[in-house]
Amino acid sequence: MSIKPDKWIIEQAKKGMIEPFVEKQVSEGVISYGVSSYGYDMRIADEFKIFTNVHSSIVDPKNFSRENFVDFKGKECIIPPNSFALGKSVEYFRIPKNVLCIVLGKSTYARCGIIVNITPLENGWEGYVTIEISNSTPLPVKIYANEGIAQVLFFESDEQSLSDYASKHGKYNKQTGIWLPKIK
Repeated sequence: MSIKPDKWIIEQAKKGMIEPFVEKQVSEGVISYGVSSYGYDMRIADEFKIFTNVHSSIVDPKNFSRENFVDFKGKECIIPPNSFALGKSVEYFRIPKNVLCIVLGKSTYARCGIIVNITPLENGWEGYVTIEISNSTPLPVKIYANEGIAQVLFFESDEQSLSDYASKHGKYNKQTGIWLPKIK
């Protein structure tokens, strides 16, 4: 398995792996996005679910309440101190059956105490990526919609695995919005 360079990413994107696709790095006046040397910097859309605990509930991944979030749409999202928000990528991804993606937060946000957490994009998965953004600081933080949030690294295998996300009927396949935790 090897990491793939920009030329490979551009070829795959032309086959529909990333839509919409930005073929070059955009960085002037924004948190960068688009193709990088060995990855793709995805953007965050303008829809957010901001965590709130006004009901003093327990966070339970097997029984997660929608009441734990406030929906917000805008060019900038303010995440309260020591809290988090969920967002989704601008881009829709279709991961080939012989590719695994690791996604890491952008250093610009990391240097501000913002932690971006995204699980691997498995082979055969497709959809908009649900993005968890944690504010580890004691101050409110600002996230900019339609700008870079995380870098996707593509690892291509010489062989296909016996199964992929789609064939396993993965519960988060073909996400269209910000999906909350769920159990099959």
